[in-house]
Amino acid sequence: MGNVTQTPLAQAAHDLSLWGLFLQADWVVKGVMIALLLASIWVWAIVFEKVTTLRRIRRAADGFEDRFWSGGSLEELYVREGEQPSHPMAAVFGAAMGEWRRSTGRGFGSELAVTGTKERVERAMAVAISREMDRLERWMIFLATVGSAAPFIGLFGTVWGIMNSFSAIAGMQNTSLSVVAPGIAEALFATAIGLIAAIPATIAYNKFASDFGRFAVRLEAFAAEFSAILTRQSEAAAEPAQPARPAPAPAAE
Repeated sequence: MGNVTQTPLAQAAHDLSLWGLFLQADWVVKGVMIALLLASIWVWAIVFEKVTTLRRIRRAADGFEDRFWSGGSLEELYVREGEQPSHPMAAVFGAAMGEWRRSTGRGFGSELAVTGTKERVERAMAVAISREMDRLERWMIFLATVGSAAPFIGLFGTVWGIMNSFSAIAGMQNTSLSVVAPGIAEALFATAIGLIAAIPATIAYNKFASDFGRFAVRLEAFAAEFSAILTRQSEAAAEPAQPARPAPAPAAE
């Protein structure tokens, strides 16, 4: 009689394990769980990629700004980094220098329309910043979507599982805890997986959105400073040379 009493308890403990809850769940609930687990794995892959990218571009931007403000030739810096940029700040610099060289025709020494060149250079840098930020913020929409939708997807699996549990209870005509608990537990397991996917996605989205926003401000500040430098260069190139003052005529004797 003792053996008969212990077997259901062991079976109930087995049914309430995570793997057991997954195996005994309805196929709809299983599909929800698998989708949420895959989304969670992809979220962590995005987090790893964004953390690595942020570290790389910050380190590259620090080094580039040191070289930019070192007083060296902008033409040499453009040839070395601007023609084939490897990070966003070099891309912004390369876009501005490329437009500058096309506008001036012969580098810094030619005469040019200062206002038109300034507008074209600023427009080129704005386009470069937008393009680079779009590339850096790739998959951010996925993080936002998982963070907002995953709890509701998990809740759908929970509601579906609870409906099946109550249907089974009605069919068995038994409302004891040993009958109710496994079905309710496997239904709530879907909501738990939804939260496991949503919480990291929400935190990561907020963190990366703030970091990328600060980096965009940094790029815009660099673009403004570089535009001021090029404007001074263009104004100096456009200034006409002062005519030589004629020598005074000799006094009449």
